[in-house]
Amino acid sequence: MFDRTQLSRRRFLSNFAFASGAVATGVGSWVIPAPWANAAEAPIKVGIATDLTGPIAYAGNADANVAKMVIKEINAGGGLLGRPLELYIEDTASNESVAVGNVRKLIQRDKVDMVLGGITSSMRNAIKDPIVARGKTLYIYPQLYEGKECTPYLFCTGPTPAQQCDEFIPWLIKNGGKKFALPSANYVWPHTLNVYARKVIEANGGEVVFEEYYPLDQVDFSATVNRIISNKVDVVFNTVIPPGVGPFFKQLYEAGFLKNGGRLACVYYDENTLNINQAAEIEGLASCLDYFKVLTKENPFDAKIQAAYEKDFPGNFLFAAGSAATGTYRGLKLWEAAVKEAGKVDRESVAAALDHAKIAEGPGGPAEMVPGKRHCKMKMYTAVAKGGNYEIVGRSNGLVDPKEC
Repeated sequence: MFDRTQLSRRRFLSNFAFASGAVATGVGSWVIPAPWANAAEAPIKVGIATDLTGPIAYAGNADANVAKMVIKEINAGGGLLGRPLELYIEDTASNESVAVGNVRKLIQRDKVDMVLGGITSSMRNAIKDPIVARGKTLYIYPQLYEGKECTPYLFCTGPTPAQQCDEFIPWLIKNGGKKFALPSANYVWPHTLNVYARKVIEANGGEVVFEEYYPLDQVDFSATVNRIISNKVDVVFNTVIPPGVGPFFKQLYEAGFLKNGGRLACVYYDENTLNINQAAEIEGLASCLDYFKVLTKENPFDAKIQAAYEKDFPGNFLFAAGSAATGTYRGLKLWEAAVKEAGKVDRESVAAALDHAKIAEGPGGPAEMVPGKRHCKMKMYTAVAKGGNYEIVGRSNGLVDPKEC
């Protein structure tokens, strides 16, 4: 995990160009040309803005890979409206000031028809105005997040707090206990998610023993671990993120939290983040996401997507839900359905169709936008880490409403 997040820019740029056939068009800018020419009309231009370098490059590279895979598939099927798709990729570099300038290239220089991307909420907040307000362009945000994003022409295709908490927290109370600690990174996602999580915990007879916020780069959690142990906390509902989460979980393990029956829970934990700690240090950790790789054993469509991704992009950038890869796939396929219905690619027409777009198959199952809400219904799964892998222990009964906007 940490080795692959330290990807150097030079190494990344050479590997990216080799793997994708992309053409560099400036610092942090890439284009994958349309595979055929149409004399009547120009290609439809798709923009991807994601973290190809920086601390969360493991997620951004996976998202870019998914976009390449889906665009390739659409083009192989004849494109959209008889036109090929051309893919423009900008590196947001886990840096909002860099991202704003690079996103403006997509809008002003490349004149893309839509933009998909952003992983952290701070990144979404930084780039949405250049895309939606100033750029007059459609924006799809693919990551699980804290909710409350109701900007017109901005569509969210990852899970929300309602989707990740309403069924998951009652499961945690039943399978962990009633006393919760909420150790958290100090930024918008944990603050807002914890407000929702606390309501669900208390509504189901649980208790929040303490809720604390730490700097993003904190790695010493000895005081927090002592509070968890001394207060006999049953469930640690964690929103500490890398680089702190690995040391935090290790320190909890060494203090005997798991040995004494404690339960770890973290709603962004997927197959990528399982690699941060030794398997024993997070044994029994529970997560709630829209997709886990273990679903490929029971769902032929999931197996097909996973196999296609691993064939085209072998290596450390995994197709995983917590890293927005599934939301990227879902977002592009919903957009494809909307363009087909609209019969054109202008923002007003596509947004009107995307408002109620549906896909019959996607990672984890079907999905559909909630009309008037710009958020997506999807199936949700609860999984537990066992021996370094996930096992599904719970699943939603149908598509779960995001309860947003």
